[in-house]
Order: sequence, then structure tokens, then C-alpha cells
Amino acid sequence: MEYDDEVVFLATQKLYQLAREQDDANHRPWCLTVSLSHPHDPYVARKQYWDLYEHCRALDPETGFIAPDEQDAHSRRLYHASDYPSFEITPEQVRRSRRGYFANISYVDDKLGELLDVLERTRMADDTIILFCSDHGDMLGERGLWFKMSFFEGSARVPLMIAGKGVPAGLIEAPVSNLDVTPTLCDLAGIDIAAIAPWTDGQSLLPLANGGQRTAPVLMEYAAEGSSAPLVAIREGRYKFVHCELDPPQLFDLEADPLERNNLADDPVHAGLVVAFMDKIRARWDMAGFDAAVRESQARRWVVYPALRNGAYYPWDFQPLQKASERFMRNHMNLDNLEESKRYPRGE
Repeated sequence: MEYDDEVVFLATQKLYQLAREQDDANHRPWCLTVSLSHPHDPYVARKQYWDLYEHCRALDPETGFIAPDEQDAHSRRLYHASDYPSFEITPEQVRRSRRGYFANISYVDDKLGELLDVLERTRMADDTIILFCSDHGDMLGERGLWFKMSFFEGSARVPLMIAGKGVPAGLIEAPVSNLDVTPTLCDLAGIDIAAIAPWTDGQSLLPLANGGQRTAPVLMEYAAEGSSAPLVAIREGRYKFVHCELDPPQLFDLEADPLERNNLADDPVHAGLVVAFMDKIRARWDMAGFDAAVRESQARRWVVYPALRNGAYYPWDFQPLQKASERFMRNHMNLDNLEESKRYPRGE
């Protein structure tokens, strides 16, 4: 938490500096990224936030532990990657982990409040666009799974909020993607993204915010911890389709089954939908090429990894005030084990 404290402190100082420069003849529009590590494991929270959730009804998972032989193939691999069953997580430990996570959401709320307060007090709030999002969720014991690493909603669904000039207030329930963030920011800034790079993924969310319809599906990829081959997914309307060359397909109707308990891929009624999604998968991804590219990248990184570990090694680019690698908990981990866990099993 001290890391996030310092990030927000330095961000507020930057906002004050930007406010002082507003009357400067050379003042230009600015963009400030403030990236926090919370909420995140190891689910440690300060008491003032921990106490807020003593009687929270959401401390127990909606979908409890699922035995490995009843899990899908990728979830079984995630069990193995998490060293199950070498240890047992008790229901009380699950509740405490979730309580710590929820507490840290409230901590982040307060930190964002500090930034918004500075914008108000420096009279920049009415001329600033604010975008808040996260990079991933956390399964938090749902289905017996933890962290990210899957396409289930607990892992893949993230908050995305935009406020400012040109953004009408309201709730958008259509599925969107973090790939849409850059095109949206460019649209809000009046920048033609086509003039910057030939990107084809992602689209501006402003038409959707103004009552339009989204036609493009949300595309997802995964090729990290617990995977033996790349996984891809398509979220389109009410359906989510998950594909891996090694595994049976998964199809979920998120309107009828928001907890993703019923895989419809083997249901003859949905056979045509499975075929249609597979056609879109083949049109979008070269799965063999995707797999080969990941393995080539791994091989290159294994070659350079020993060299990178020599001399002054900093796991994070930004080192606030003092080296974060020496001061903050998340860097006190065995990076050899971390690298080992991220690669595909040898021979596969």
C-alpha cells in the first residue's frame, strides 16, 4: 500500500504543477496516468477499510469449490499451477481473502477521491476527462479458483468508467474491451487514430455512449500461467465462446447463466452457434502460428534472462523516491519461480 500511497502523492503534486502552468503561454493539454497495484493479492488491508466489511454478505463465493475432476480442462491446469492439493484453503481463509480484497477497493476509492478533490480545488475538473479501468479481475475463490488466468467473468470482467466533456451520464451494459480505451481517448481529444497507427482492434465507445449500438465482438487472448497452448474467447451479445486447441469448447449464455455453470457447447440445440463461433475463431486467429510465436518468445527470453539478472536489476520501471524493488512487498518474491510458472511445460 505504501507504493500506491506514493504514486497518488506524486500524482497530486503533478496535478498542482499542471494547474500552476495553466496560464503559461506554452501550456499544452496533458494526459496523466496514475496506476495503482490494489486491489490485489496478498489481500492485506488497513484496519479502517477491513472493518467496513465485517458483516458483508458477499464474503462467501456464489459458486463454491468445484472438485478437479468436475472442472474444465483449463481450470484443472490452474489448480495444478496453484499447487493444489498440496495445501487446503479453509472457508474462513476464503472469507478473509475476499474481505481484504473488498477493503482494498475502498482504499482505492479513497485514493481516487484525493485526485478528484485536487482537480476540483484547482478548477481543472470541468476541463478534464477521467477514465478509470482495471487490467483484470480476481476469481477470489469462486469455483475454487484464484487470481486471474481464465475467461470466467470474475477474472475477465473489469470496471470501465469515463466522465467529462462529451460523455453523457448513464450505464452501458453492452460488452466492451480495454482495447477500446485508446480509440475512445483519441475520439474525445479530436485525434484521428488512423493517422497514428494502422490499428484494427478496438473502437471508440462514444457512439455507444450516445445511444448507438456496438456491432463488433469483444476478443480475448490468454497464453500465460497454467496454459499449455493459447486460449482465445469471443464475447458477443449474451454469449461467450472459449476455444483452446487442446480442450473441448465452452459456450455460456451470460444472460440466462451469469455464473457460467452450464457449458452449452455439447447441447445439440446450440450446435449451429458453436459452428458459427468456430468459423469466427478460424477467421480471426491462426492458432498454430499463435502457439509458435509464444514458444519463440519464450525461447528468446530464456536466453536473455540470465543476462538481465546480472548487475542492477529493477523489476518495475518506476521507482518512487527509493527503489521499489527494495521497499515494497510485491517485489519480495522468487523471480526464478515466477518465470518458471509462466512458461509452457517442456516438451509440449
